[in-house]
Amino acid sequence: MSGLPPYATTPQRVWYYSFRVICALIFIFLITPIIIVMPLSFNAQDFFTFTPEMLRLDPEGYSLKHYRDMLGSDGNPVTGLWVGLAIGVAWAAFGAYRRGGLTATSIIPVLVFGLFGLIIGKLTGATGDWMVALRNSLKIAPMATLLSVSFGTLAAIGLSQSHVPFRRAIMAIMISPMIVPLIISAAGMYFFYSRIGLQGTYFGVVLAHAALGIPFVIITVTATLVGFDRSLTRAAANMGADPVTTFFRVQMPLILPGVISGGLFAFITSFDEVVVVIFVGSAKQQTLPWQMFTGLREQISPTILAVATILVAISIALLTTVEILRRRSEKLRGMSPS
Repeated sequence: MSGLPPYATTPQRVWYYSFRVICALIFIFLITPIIIVMPLSFNAQDFFTFTPEMLRLDPEGYSLKHYRDMLGSDGNPVTGLWVGLAIGVAWAAFGAYRRGGLTATSIIPVLVFGLFGLIIGKLTGATGDWMVALRNSLKIAPMATLLSVSFGTLAAIGLSQSHVPFRRAIMAIMISPMIVPLIISAAGMYFFYSRIGLQGTYFGVVLAHAALGIPFVIITVTATLVGFDRSLTRAAANMGADPVTTFFRVQMPLILPGVISGGLFAFITSFDEVVVVIFVGSAKQQTLPWQMFTGLREQISPTILAVATILVAISIALLTTVEILRRRSEKLRGMSPS
């Protein structure tokens, strides 16, 4: 069904359809590189082009060799899988005991813990360049996300208070890492960290990535607080609840979707960041994007395409989670998800 009213004029109809054509062209322009990279990662040859076998959809033209090159053959994936499955089964059993029986969702913790156990087991003891870089990324990104969520949430709650002086100026300073060119931030962090001894350390990289993730948390939590009913906190205070109890029992459950969304954006920012870690980190903190950059500069290998495909899949999964949380947040605030 057309969205145009029956009384629309000819210019309005032209603009209506032209606007959709322009949006479709922009979407194709943005999504085409991703669509090309993903099938190329399954190329059986060490080429960055589609081979005749791939164009003919011949099974011999496709292979998982580049994924095997990335994963390597070391590590303890089987042990990690069994440990993860055991934890998942115990978690599911505890949940079934509390609910009074098993449900269709009881299998979810088993699958999640099994997957995490497989990944952690594979990373444990891995010595390949790609797996070491992935291990570094998984060390740095969660810690940076935790700091970003903690400081960003507190900052958003504080800046949402109308009595805070200069809150607009403070907000502009807090979100400036999103506006200032990354190369400038990276250079400034390098000179500052060199003076205080944090350059080339894990803690320095974590702090730098946390600074980049805080603006995303502030923006998402501030947007969630727009529809927050302040009378709830006043009612809790009147009932004798202290500020900490009020935050965790009243405010936090309602703004949790925004907090998690900001945390996911902060995690993606840290996991995909390469400029700051090159300035602030050292060879011991080489992350996955840094390894990709090094591979493109020194030795062009199709393994990079396999890594890129995995990163795209992770980003899609995280953004899907963000959209689900956004809809849940709007439902909690009584708004339409559309």
